[in-house]
Amino acid sequence: MNGFKSVGGSPWARGWLVLGLLAPFSLSALAETVATQAAAEDSSLDLPALTIEGNRLYDMLPSEATGGYSVDAATVGTKTPAALKDIPQSITVYTQDYVKDRQFVHLDDLAKYTAGLRTLTNDSGRSSIYARGYEYSEFNIDGLPAPMASIFGTVPSLAAFDRVEIMRGPAGLFSSTSELGGIVNMVRKRPTAEFQGHVEGSYGTWDTNHEEIDLSGPLDDAGRVRGRFIASRDDTNGEVDYNANTSNSYYGALDVDLDDATTLSFGLMHEVKNITPHNGYPATLSGEVPDFSHSRFLGADWNYFDGKTTDLVAELTHRFDNGGYGRVAARGSHRDTHYLYAFTATNANTGANSERASARDFTQDTYSLDASYSQPFETLGQVSEFVVGTDYKNYDTEYLNGTTNLGAINVNTYSPKQFAKPSPNYSTETGMQEEEYGLYSKVTFRPIERLALIAGGRFSWYRGDFYTTTLSSGASTNDSKRVDGHFTPYGGLVYDLTENHALYASYSQVFKPQSDTDSNGRVLKPREGEQYELGLKSSYFGGDLNTRFSVFRLTDKNRATTEYDEDGVDTNFSIASGKTRVKGAEVEVSGKLTPNWELLAGYTWMETETLKGDAETTFFIMPRNQASLWSKYTISQGPLTGLAIGGGVSAMSSFYAENGGVRIDAPGYATVDAMLSYPVTSKLTATFNVNNLFDRDYLSRVGSTSTFNFYGPSRSMMVGARYDF
Repeated sequence: MNGFKSVGGSPWARGWLVLGLLAPFSLSALAETVATQAAAEDSSLDLPALTIEGNRLYDMLPSEATGGYSVDAATVGTKTPAALKDIPQSITVYTQDYVKDRQFVHLDDLAKYTAGLRTLTNDSGRSSIYARGYEYSEFNIDGLPAPMASIFGTVPSLAAFDRVEIMRGPAGLFSSTSELGGIVNMVRKRPTAEFQGHVEGSYGTWDTNHEEIDLSGPLDDAGRVRGRFIASRDDTNGEVDYNANTSNSYYGALDVDLDDATTLSFGLMHEVKNITPHNGYPATLSGEVPDFSHSRFLGADWNYFDGKTTDLVAELTHRFDNGGYGRVAARGSHRDTHYLYAFTATNANTGANSERASARDFTQDTYSLDASYSQPFETLGQVSEFVVGTDYKNYDTEYLNGTTNLGAINVNTYSPKQFAKPSPNYSTETGMQEEEYGLYSKVTFRPIERLALIAGGRFSWYRGDFYTTTLSSGASTNDSKRVDGHFTPYGGLVYDLTENHALYASYSQVFKPQSDTDSNGRVLKPREGEQYELGLKSSYFGGDLNTRFSVFRLTDKNRATTEYDEDGVDTNFSIASGKTRVKGAEVEVSGKLTPNWELLAGYTWMETETLKGDAETTFFIMPRNQASLWSKYTISQGPLTGLAIGGGVSAMSSFYAENGGVRIDAPGYATVDAMLSYPVTSKLTATFNVNNLFDRDYLSRVGSTSTFNFYGPSRSMMVGARYDF
């Protein structure tokens, strides 16, 4: 982008960046030297035992190997793997078995069935995901961030990932500019030491289908070079006429053992989305959503959405003899989206409906780098640990945007063929370049065996350059934001009440510069927020079953909100919302009740209070109560050995949307899903899934009088088979 300056352009800034990149490895050398000297001087320091403790989780098995619905550890919010009970925040991990049992395609499909997350439904891969009232605007691949925006279809496919780690609440220690909602970390499937592979396919209601091939194994005789390839295709077409939703995903991975302690790995992901978008239905000025047929389409037969995403990840890890662990990882991402689709608009004064066309041409290149070093150490007879590191990210975005008023319509007699396809009518060009780098450190100190005290901090440097050009006149507005050395603290503790129960508490902050602009083209001032969280984590049956209870209070100010025009249509401008407080409580259960009985359940209560300024409209669509339950039982004896029977319930209380003085209410609802799977042979497994078993009629989302009011899908079925090599 012309005229954009780099945050690292000054010699002073470059010096700090170089120092940050080198610091982890300088400290590793120092730690190794100190450990060696200490071992020579004090025989009580047992380095071999310390090494085992330090490396215990670095080689944690993937969920596809361990099986089941739960894991013992996660990397989200920690940089290095840590036991779930030792992370003093709300974390849920979704395993490969759970994703396959539910036949989820994209991250937003999974989020729809997750207590504590709110998904504003749209086409698969185009839904917004919220936690604690705040949208996830980023997702991580192996801890490396990139933006995630539903409007551009950049919600990732699940095909390449072993598990999904979701942390709720701010994570300012390792990413000061993260959302208050938290972090979603996608952990890649890695090449395996032994050959394995499978092919699978399924078909169901509304021509929904899925095909996948997955091959993995060693590429040399010694097994030091390993590779993996996955290709999948999904047609998740809904019951709405004309609506089509096709996704093709490709993933290649390569792991190379440079020596016994050093591994170099690469991963390449590419996804292509081709969608005929459906943007929902309008509502009346009295706030009623008409009782249309679920197949009714109010777009145009020429609607299209074409999106491509490519991610390249590289990682170098080394395990030091003293138990230390070093990691350097980089990620590059490219996003390319073009769309033109028609949708309804409703005049706020007359209630008359019209048809509009929205067009965008979007490109985005992002880069991120992270270098960290962790080291266990012994104090007071206990093993503690520190982590130091540095990170960098650069988001470069440009898009053309425009709308066209096609003409007045009667929604009861409208035909998708009524209007000819227009040329994209771009009115503005918007560009932004955001750059951030930081230095972070965290210490987990155990003064006694039962108590872990966690303290950390982060210094961040940020620069954002923004412009908006009105294409008809050539007039341009420019703005920039700069933050130097902003400090973000973090604190927490974990106390083991008993061997199976741990009490935790944490305090976290977030400082997020915003790219949203007001009607004058000025960038809104940065958001600031903080969270207090208290909880109890427990394990039963030798760790097979895990539970979590937590309460939290989150405060946020200066958050951007959407500005609408007189027809209730998004103006693409924003305003600051004031100050908001969110408080709530969560309960979660995951794991095995018996060796054959898996369970995943959760409940969330949340309440929002506007402390200053206008009410934040996004919080209206957040239900106060939300619950989910999924359970699977596998028969282990008799003629039906191997038959798995699964079922679950997803429920939420009432919610509403309010724009332009019009309130649209959606009653609470609950839906029931079910599944069967049976091993026809040792290698062939048949599956059968039913969603919305009792065909519940409900509104899954409400938006404005113009659009974004969606019915939940009717009953649907899917049959499939998987063959393992």
